[in-house]
Amino acid sequence: MIEPIGNQYVVARPVYSANTFGEEHKKKHRHHKTFLDHLKLCCSCSTQKAKRIALSFFPIASWLPSYRIKEWLLSDIVSGISTGLVAVLQGLAFALLVNIPPRYGLYAAFFPVIVYFFLGTSKHISVGPFPVLSMMVGAVVTNVVSDASTTMESSNSTENNDLILEQKKLVVATTVTVLSGIIQLILGVLRIGFVVIYLSESLISAFTTAAAVHVLVSQLKFMLQLSVPAHTDPFSLFKVLESVFTQIEKTNIADLVTSLIILFIVFVFKEINQRYKSKLPVPIPIELIMTVIATGVSYGFDFEHRFNVSVVGQMDTGFEPPITPDVQIFQNTIGDSFGIAIVGFAVAFSVASVYSLKYDYPIDGNQELIALGLSNIFTGSFRGFAGSTALSRSGVQESTGGKTQVAGLLSAVIVLIVIVAIAFLLAPLQKSVLAALALGNLKGMLMQFAEIGRLWRKDKYDCLIWIMTFIFAIVLGLGLGLAASVAFQLLTIVFRTQFPKCSTLANIGRSNIYKDKKDYSDMYEPEGVKIFRCPSPIYFANIGFFKQKLIDAVGFTPLRILRKRNKALKKIRKLQKRGLLQVTPKGFICTADGFKDSDEELDNNQMEELDQPINTTDLPFQIDWNADLPLNIMVPKISLHSLILDFSAVSFLDVSSMRGLKTILQDFIRINVDVYIVGTDDDFIEKLARCEFFDDEVKDSIFFLTIHDAVLHILMKKDYSNSKFNFNQKKEMKSDFTINTNGGLRYREYQVPLETKF
Repeated sequence: MIEPIGNQYVVARPVYSANTFGEEHKKKHRHHKTFLDHLKLCCSCSTQKAKRIALSFFPIASWLPSYRIKEWLLSDIVSGISTGLVAVLQGLAFALLVNIPPRYGLYAAFFPVIVYFFLGTSKHISVGPFPVLSMMVGAVVTNVVSDASTTMESSNSTENNDLILEQKKLVVATTVTVLSGIIQLILGVLRIGFVVIYLSESLISAFTTAAAVHVLVSQLKFMLQLSVPAHTDPFSLFKVLESVFTQIEKTNIADLVTSLIILFIVFVFKEINQRYKSKLPVPIPIELIMTVIATGVSYGFDFEHRFNVSVVGQMDTGFEPPITPDVQIFQNTIGDSFGIAIVGFAVAFSVASVYSLKYDYPIDGNQELIALGLSNIFTGSFRGFAGSTALSRSGVQESTGGKTQVAGLLSAVIVLIVIVAIAFLLAPLQKSVLAALALGNLKGMLMQFAEIGRLWRKDKYDCLIWIMTFIFAIVLGLGLGLAASVAFQLLTIVFRTQFPKCSTLANIGRSNIYKDKKDYSDMYEPEGVKIFRCPSPIYFANIGFFKQKLIDAVGFTPLRILRKRNKALKKIRKLQKRGLLQVTPKGFICTADGFKDSDEELDNNQMEELDQPINTTDLPFQIDWNADLPLNIMVPKISLHSLILDFSAVSFLDVSSMRGLKTILQDFIRINVDVYIVGTDDDFIEKLARCEFFDDEVKDSIFFLTIHDAVLHILMKKDYSNSKFNFNQKKEMKSDFTINTNGGLRYREYQVPLETKF
């Protein structure tokens, strides 16, 4: 019965153990599906299921028929044009990160959008080149091609060497792209989209920040126009910096000045766009403006010949024929390709999740994997490189009014126009300008350093993950750094569960609320009762820690007490058999003059007997282990008679820890300490029963629903009514117990009404 009184409530119910609750409230029988049931359901076929599968694989079939032309088309056109212009410039700039000619960046900005238009589930993200992925692909290209470049035949001309090297880089980039797409496609078909959950926000933030630093360092050679050798092994970033600073006197001043001016202007206008985004109808396309100006100035003043700057060069119009991936490269790049596939999906899914929550529509992680996988396969086959979604480009598509992927399709049309008609106009554009534009898009990522302070205040484990991920990615490189970061993140989870913050609870406010007794002053802990809470799963790695924390909480080792008592019992039996021990109402009287026994002999002989339950049935008297014993028999005295284990936060228990837990419980029970376990669910108890956890010592009656149930049961069992409280029990009334202010139980009489409301 629940009786509301103002903002308080009074609950009247019996004290429940798990067994008594199960007897009074019968559980419904539920059929749990087996693997065979799930397999049958998966293999079953129907018209509705076929339609649902078709719509899931081709999401366009569900949203395109309901497209609101009058309301959405104009917004999508404006958004598509704006996004397309940004995509062109980012494609050219990010191609430098892949170490391939800039024109292939246009392919990487075109083909993924077409595939995603039909297969993607997000309405707002703009797929295509992403600086972090471009950097990862570029690292693989450098690693694979660096060996091949050293074996070039010296008889060939320099021009031929450059062409062969360029073709080799392109083959590696496209092969890695296709392989990462295949991995994403397989993960999507196998419905393993959940793999992204192992990349936390802290890890992704630190990894993208480290990737931004890698991008920054990699673009220095274009901004300064230096010949920097490729480095891909660990510490490669520092080796690149060393190469840059050792050649700093060879810097092309024209490239340096141009890139710094472009970078400054881009940063200023991006800040204006961010600060006044609510007032600007469309973000200022500063990248486009600066590209047009820089191309015109470079062409008009002939920078290429006057200042010897490096330019984009010949940009053939139209598409080049598809390229066949090199299968031999697959086995050498499988690890890097897997990292590229996971990072690309993680970034795209994270951005898509933000917009799906903002505009309230669902996205499917597995379908996103399929869409991105086919996009990369298609792009790699047509000489593009791996893509995901650039945060800035997606932001432009959403902020300029994009409603659906029709905006993405129109952005691809803009890229298409550049590819087939006006790409040649970009030939005089300096590579240092593209490098500056690439760095201009990294501001948001580099600003993520501020996360360290925020995470330190909120969660130091997450802060540590951020710092270590950044260090791993900087020192080991992006591929190994990602693997090491995920391993370290999982290690922190193991560490948290292996060393949980156990606590001792006590009653607060004389109610049914129990809190850590270190946190509050007005606490009541029943005499002889200890309440111990473990806030994590118990398994093979932390059972030892759990046992030690429990021993620290109770203040003694139960096994040691058990052995001491069994040794004392041996001595008492010897005294009793020799007639040297008499029992009186006042205690033991020993008539021996000087009885001696060897403690070492008792320790070394029949040690297993000392660990057995104490058996005093053969003695004509009972032994009070907390009273004085005869002669020099010393046994530690303990005041604890009941131990409550709060397992409400223990989600599982493995077989290894189950044996350890049973041993701990047996040790306490054998020294007359009653053990109770509270807060577990029925599945937990059923698993213990299946594993034959219970026996004559450890019984299933030790389980109670709540801590308060166990405390009230203990107080009633120890007959506190005679010593700490007084009440008269009436048969016609039901009883209810609460903890009184004097430290005991208070009996409260109430009558159950005929009709009650919950």
